[in-house]
Amino acid sequence: MSAPLTRAEVEAIAALAQLELSEVELDLFARQLADILTYVDQLKEVDTSGVPPTISVSADHDGDRPDEVRPSLDRRAALENAPEAAQEAGLFKVPRVL
Repeated sequence: MSAPLTRAEVEAIAALAQLELSEVELDLFARQLADILTYVDQLKEVDTSGVPPTISVSADHDGDRPDEVRPSLDRRAALENAPEAAQEAGLFKVPRVL
């Protein structure tokens, strides 16, 4: 079983996550993180020696289809309904992201 987290450990974790926590939140998160670590300790005790590694949780891989070339949407048709499209350049105008 994991030892309870100290207030200093929770403050250090909060600093790494760039979070400012109140006194009440520090106590609350210390308890919650300790509960999570206790649960992880319980999971470590489960015998998984006979379980093969899993690469995907989904047994159905419909997304793994072979690539095939298909005709795409015409550039003019794609730009027709775009607000402020640069038709002559064949581009969509979008707001600047800085």
